[in-house]
Amino acid sequence: MSELLNQFEYILDSDPLINEVGFIHPSKFATLEKDSESGSSRLKASDALDGGDGSFWIRDHKLGISSEVVLRLYKAAREQFMNAIAEYKKLGDLSLPSAEALGIVVMKCSKTLLLLNYDFGTAWNSRKLILSNKTQASMFTYELRLSALVLSYSTKSEQAWSHRRWVIKNMARNLTTLQEILREESDLVEKIAEVIHELKQSKTWARLHVADHSCFHYRMRLIIRILEDCCRKQEEGSCDSCVEVYLIWQEELDWNEELIKRYLGREALWLYRRFLSLSWIRHFTSDVNDVFSPQKSQSSIQVNVNAFLDKELLLVNSCSEGSDD
Repeated sequence: MSELLNQFEYILDSDPLINEVGFIHPSKFATLEKDSESGSSRLKASDALDGGDGSFWIRDHKLGISSEVVLRLYKAAREQFMNAIAEYKKLGDLSLPSAEALGIVVMKCSKTLLLLNYDFGTAWNSRKLILSNKTQASMFTYELRLSALVLSYSTKSEQAWSHRRWVIKNMARNLTTLQEILREESDLVEKIAEVIHELKQSKTWARLHVADHSCFHYRMRLIIRILEDCCRKQEEGSCDSCVEVYLIWQEELDWNEELIKRYLGREALWLYRRFLSLSWIRHFTSDVNDVFSPQKSQSSIQVNVNAFLDKELLLVNSCSEGSDD
């Protein structure tokens, strides 16, 4: 197993610009090799070390890991990591060469672990422990690249975001390029938080998992984010943003109604509709004070609250009359 780990670490070191990681079934490797006419896309064990079978694929800074070796690779990395971090913590003088060597092992193994298990808190914390004794800007920049790599396939990893915050705070104390760092961070967040795109992407899953409360809660958070962006744009003088949110909300209500009629009695669907309805009444009806300015209150997007509630009651009554099956 240590040979497999060494091979993987060799691949990571050979291409520090890897920006995407994926897990591939072994049967798909042949297709990847066929698609690559150069024949150099798949990095076999013989290219990295002597012996063994190929388990990884890399091309254009995209790394594929065979699902067949994930568990073995994880166990090997975890065993070596736990031994190294335990020895590192025992050292009293971290300026010793042995501490430097152990620190390198910890950083290498923790990187492998985090690419396989992005919420391994001990691995993230071990990197903070070692970095806290370092001042090289390049090491902190590398941490930003690593966390961005993790976020490329797990955008909601709380541990990865927390680690980025810690790194940026430390860089801010010692660097004069804080504005540049914040600009790059904003670009990353904007790229990841494409909420309207996420709303569309999660619709397929929600349609097939109508009892999944977490999925609809996620859609609720996305819509709240869209509304917050609308309010901000309105303060900046953009009139079109409110109309866009109105259309998104209307589409969501219609889609939710379609699911409710198809899957009678699903609690997650009704709870989600309650959120949509209450928010609709608050922000889009003309009978209550909403977040929009008086100018918007006179626009065509305002809906009478009584008409809206009558329509909702008709939906409830029609679903109440459904058969038991």
